[in-house]
Amino acid sequence: MDALAIILEKPEHLAIQRLPLTPAGEADAVVAVSWSGISTGTERLLWSGRMPSFPGMGYPLVPGYESVGTVVDVKPGASIRVGQSVYVPGARCFGSVRGLFGGAASHLVAPTERLVPVDPALGERACLLALAATAYRALGGIRPGAKPLIVGHGVLGRLLARLTLAAGAEPTIWETDPIRATGDHGYTILAPQADPRRDYTTITDVSGNAAGLDDLIAHLAPGGEIVLAGFYEAPLSFAFPPAFMREARIRISAEFRPEDTAAVTMLIESGRLSLDGLITHRVPANQAQDAYRTAFADPSCLKMILDWRNAA
Repeated sequence: MDALAIILEKPEHLAIQRLPLTPAGEADAVVAVSWSGISTGTERLLWSGRMPSFPGMGYPLVPGYESVGTVVDVKPGASIRVGQSVYVPGARCFGSVRGLFGGAASHLVAPTERLVPVDPALGERACLLALAATAYRALGGIRPGAKPLIVGHGVLGRLLARLTLAAGAEPTIWETDPIRATGDHGYTILAPQADPRRDYTTITDVSGNAAGLDDLIAHLAPGGEIVLAGFYEAPLSFAFPPAFMREARIRISAEFRPEDTAAVTMLIESGRLSLDGLITHRVPANQAQDAYRTAFADPSCLKMILDWRNAA
């Protein structure tokens, strides 16, 4: 069996080709992908060639870890069934072509234990499950009534803000792009220089800006915590004296875990977390070349979705 897949042959050189799929094993399922999302964090770095050293890194590669589709083949006795809608957080099923993260293809072979059943009614919005789980992990044990700062108002920042509201807290958002700072979202959005507060007990950065730590520390309360939830291509550094004076704590929020996925799934199903209004662009998968450029260059593009349903 083969699949139509997006291949980054080298930085800024993308092709759509058929690749043979690794045969499914006893613990695997075959998924026909309906939609996949383009990540403006890790995939932007893969596209530009600025991705730091990372396990499995190298070209050519199949990108993508935000795929949703339908199970079309699975061994008897598996925990999922044929016809079930699932989220696939990437795959490694393309032989000598690296899967980093291997989800941007018409069909995928993946272990059943990695597949997450999703409500078919979510449709393309289910591609946002990984970002929602990432935001949930970054949130940590926030308390009702807290007033944290979130830096960045892309999809991850918006999901983090929505989860903060669902927890009974009141977020403030920093955003430098005027396009992304508009709208009534139920929380305050400010340019950093317009924020007079210097007493945030929690600041969560999802901007990926490696040069912004000193500014965050300047707005931190004594004993406060900075959560790094973006993906940073450059080394991070900060001036020690201001951090020392505040006894600042810095936490890195890494990849989401199954328990994070389960938690956000429950929030979505209960109606406490909405995924509406976050997907702004969608194109057929055969237009991926233009889609990647739009996703990375157009600030009005929060989330770009590739539609694989009619991929030849």
